[in-house]
Amino acid sequence: MKMDTQPQKKHHFETSNIPTLVQHCCLISLFFFTIFTNTQIQALDYADALSKSLLYFEAQRSGRIPYNQRVTWRDHSGLTDGLEEGVDLVGGYYDAGDHVKFGLPMAFTITMLSWGAIEYRQQIEEAGELEHTMEAIKWGTDYFIKAHTSPNVLWAEVGDGDTDHYCWQRPEDMTTSRRAFKIDENNPGSDLAGETAAAMAAASIVFRKTNPHYSHLLLHHALQLFEFGDKYRGNYDASVGVVKSYYASVSGYMDELLWAATWLYKATDNNEYLEYVISNAQNFGGTGWSISEFSWDVKYAGLQVVVSEFLSEEKHNKHRDTLEQYKAKAEYFICSCLNKNKDGDNLERTPAGLLYVRQWNNMQYVSTASFLLSIYSDFLQNTNQKLNCHGGKVDHEEILNFAKSQVDYILGSNPMNMSYLVGYGPNYPKRVHHRGASIVSYKKNKGFIGCTQGYDNWYSTQTPNPNVLVGALVGGPDGQDNFEDRRNNYMQTEACTYNTAPLVGVFAKLLHIENLKMVHDCNSLLVASFK
Repeated sequence: MKMDTQPQKKHHFETSNIPTLVQHCCLISLFFFTIFTNTQIQALDYADALSKSLLYFEAQRSGRIPYNQRVTWRDHSGLTDGLEEGVDLVGGYYDAGDHVKFGLPMAFTITMLSWGAIEYRQQIEEAGELEHTMEAIKWGTDYFIKAHTSPNVLWAEVGDGDTDHYCWQRPEDMTTSRRAFKIDENNPGSDLAGETAAAMAAASIVFRKTNPHYSHLLLHHALQLFEFGDKYRGNYDASVGVVKSYYASVSGYMDELLWAATWLYKATDNNEYLEYVISNAQNFGGTGWSISEFSWDVKYAGLQVVVSEFLSEEKHNKHRDTLEQYKAKAEYFICSCLNKNKDGDNLERTPAGLLYVRQWNNMQYVSTASFLLSIYSDFLQNTNQKLNCHGGKVDHEEILNFAKSQVDYILGSNPMNMSYLVGYGPNYPKRVHHRGASIVSYKKNKGFIGCTQGYDNWYSTQTPNPNVLVGALVGGPDGQDNFEDRRNNYMQTEACTYNTAPLVGVFAKLLHIENLKMVHDCNSLLVASFK
């Protein structure tokens, strides 16, 4: 976490609806294709990538590890969180390779997991991963419920980066400060309250059918948090000073308030929230900012994409002018990714074609952009539209193909032949900058490892991590596609929850498309064989 500013492999068809005959046909075809072709290109396994991406969230769990935990090298940690302040703050996620629980990136992680589960629920379910996805979301929202101790109080952080970074310990051995910090009426944090409200509103949609009581509870908290954030306005990093060196809110809070209102509208269908998004569109920058980044800090591009989708419904016609302005900004982001804006308004790319925003943890921007590109491709396809860029019209397939190219780069189609999703494929980072993964598992050796002992015995070694942080998306290569697998190279080898979260939905979509292609190809083969 920083600012610049052997798991079970699931079978592709485990729960799919592909007919058995077609499955057999496909398997036979693939068998002969493998034998009789000389190609060195191996199809990417999106099913495996999806399964592994969800394992990462289990590795990042704080609190009491449940009986069904699949990442077995982790154990209980942070069991006294909140004790000093008289509140129960046990649970939630560590954001990256350290052990601070930062509220803003944690909330964004849950929003993105929830959005993916909303948009691609069927595809995730077909892959047999819906339950794991919902577990990953609920681990976060359970914590947010605890952290929201009263309508106008939200606990923002547990631990502090300065003392935490002084030590290199397993989470199970933590000796660093677990002091907790909050926002309230006198210490506002509209950005944190807004993002947490968005996460809980989005999650309430995910759980609506399967757990209506829990869904209602999440929505109750989301409504209160939005009201709190809107009434008592201010940046959370002004109230929680210890976060400034790690997750400062550079974009301010206006994007999060619009973002929260948008998700509350989607969750409630209450026009009050839509009116908020419309009436504050200009003042809060929703229709003013042209942004080429979507991240835990800057929500505008994501907001603009979601709001654009409202244009497809007749009930929103009275707001068409403002919604079109949101859409224009959403399309600026998409065209920027595609390199089809006018000169100077496009995202940089590495020589091999990876989107490149900045040196530190660049993959977070690649995963969020891939998600928005996928979502917008769906929107255009469903409404039979094309994208209008400065460089010409673009159809939904071109947008999705570019998103796929970014995901494929992540999974190994790159000059380094390196999968930046840890544990996927034959070649991936072995020295991830992560305390728990880099030290012998607590399950294997319960002997206490002290604060600096971890640095002395583990941090500086050149050996691979003893525990594989499966599913983690590391920071990735530099602007020239180069990557150094060193533990102290944290700009490239540290992973974060918000890097992986957007990929869950995208992996599921790409897997679904591959399965449909296979069905089509095998149907064609079957028809030909019976002629």
